[in-house]
Amino acid sequence: MIFVASGGIAVADGSGDPTAVKQNETGEWLDKEGNPTYKINGDSVDWYTYSGYRRYHSDCHVCHGPDGMGSTYAPALKDSLKTMNYADFLGVVASGRKNISTAAENVMPAFGDNPNVACYMDDLYVYLRARSDEAWGRARPGKHEDKNDAYTKTEDSCMGKK
Repeated sequence: MIFVASGGIAVADGSGDPTAVKQNETGEWLDKEGNPTYKINGDSVDWYTYSGYRRYHSDCHVCHGPDGMGSTYAPALKDSLKTMNYADFLGVVASGRKNISTAAENVMPAFGDNPNVACYMDDLYVYLRARSDEAWGRARPGKHEDKNDAYTKTEDSCMGKK
């Protein structure tokens, strides 16, 4: 899959064309379908990609492996987003999933009631989308956009802060 983050070539994946076309008031970049996406300029990422990296390594990497690459315990989310759209991602994270076959049983617990995950689902999706498209590598983003006041207000509200 080919992707040039500076705006040239973008090849659609299961989550659609990742090209960022507009930014909302909380600093989230959206693709032409209105789904969250990443905005990467060289070695700098948008706030959501950076936050997603942090949240992924806080809550998801234990099962899904470093940088979304999977483990013997859970699948590579880096690969899952090649065929999974935004709505499906939200549904699986919020409600969980159980896959049973003759070879294995995989259970993804529901995180819809866990504010440390539920409040950051877009961040996680954006980071994993960047990993899936190979727009961002395995390294922690060194440079990133600042978190804006609107994002902070939304985050505080979701986390129950006044």
